[in-house]
Amino acid sequence: MTGERPLRSWVQAANEAGCDFPIQNLPYGVFSVAGDAPRCGVAIGDMIVDLAACEARGLIEAGGAFGQPQLNDFIAQGRATWNAVRDRLTALLAEGADEDLPLVAMADARLYLPIRVTEFTDFYASKNHAFNVGVLFRGPENALPAQWTHMPIGYNGRASSVVVSGTPIRRPMGQVKGEAGPEWTACRRLDLELELGAIVGMDSQMGERVSVARAEEMIFGYVLLNDWSARDIQAWEYQPLGPFQSKALGTTISPWIVTQAALEPFRSAGAERVNPLLPYLAEDRPGFYDMVIGWTMNGQPMGRTNYNVMYYSSAQQLAHHTQSGCPMRVGDLLGSGTISGPSPDQTGALLEMTQGGKVPVTVNGQTRSFIEDGDEIGLYAHAEGAGYRIGFGPCTGQILPAMP
Repeated sequence: MTGERPLRSWVQAANEAGCDFPIQNLPYGVFSVAGDAPRCGVAIGDMIVDLAACEARGLIEAGGAFGQPQLNDFIAQGRATWNAVRDRLTALLAEGADEDLPLVAMADARLYLPIRVTEFTDFYASKNHAFNVGVLFRGPENALPAQWTHMPIGYNGRASSVVVSGTPIRRPMGQVKGEAGPEWTACRRLDLELELGAIVGMDSQMGERVSVARAEEMIFGYVLLNDWSARDIQAWEYQPLGPFQSKALGTTISPWIVTQAALEPFRSAGAERVNPLLPYLAEDRPGFYDMVIGWTMNGQPMGRTNYNVMYYSSAQQLAHHTQSGCPMRVGDLLGSGTISGPSPDQTGALLEMTQGGKVPVTVNGQTRSFIEDGDEIGLYAHAEGAGYRIGFGPCTGQILPAMP
């Protein structure tokens, strides 16, 4: 309630201004310390609650799922368990609680992919991004494809190349268009894509069509997501069936899953509709969040916008994904597509920011049109509450030279 003192934790770092992981957040991840086996944890301030140890002591109950090296088994137990564990952790971590919880310093921990990624689908749900890219290739009159404002557009990516923050990404080799025909070369136009990834937390059956309301219930939480893109390889291969090798080089996600419950207070309407959607895509409540999201290059702030500029929500994307009867699985990852605002400093990709390389940017005194070897891209996001912040932590990746 407005004016109330925000809930505080006995973990003092969780109460500090600007902390990504206050008691209101409690994101889930997977960690190990000093060669121990990976297991599940929750971030609080600058510490990690060892959930496997909590289960062993009888402090929380998740059927032994927290001893696993990924969160899939816990997530599969459903929303009642998600809520019960969150409520229990909040009580155990609240200021005044006297339980001695097993904590690990985040600085001493190694972080892993938080889930076993079952499938990966990437969408194209920012109208600003779709328009900006369309202008580059087709001009403003034909920037948006005819179907774009009627349904979420996406492609099926590679779950096998989804990696956790901090994993280096190798510049890809590939076939590109040359003056006299195709050339085999290292990618010359390597790019990032600033995205939010939704984690599917419930199965659907083959032949079942999921409503938007049901899709909302199926989403466990969100991660930051960078869908690395080889633009020159993409330009040569994407017609007629869409991107392939240009998107298979790697997708980086943040190690902490911020739950839907933590973001609930920040629900927001998205971009204004151009035309009414078909009934199966109708939302009963706003499906977006008032949340700052942006990226850095070699530590320098670059694009920054808000997630609520998006045109299609994760629930709408998930619902659309099932309309053919396609079954969804726990651990499916749905990328939002590049999140861009209307101005160049709000764009989530260099392709837009530099207008296809025509207008280079300056990064720490050096000129960039696209990503060079050794460059590091970082993503960030946070929602601001009354006296607290819901953050995602870092999502970084550095580019290694190509291997011919």
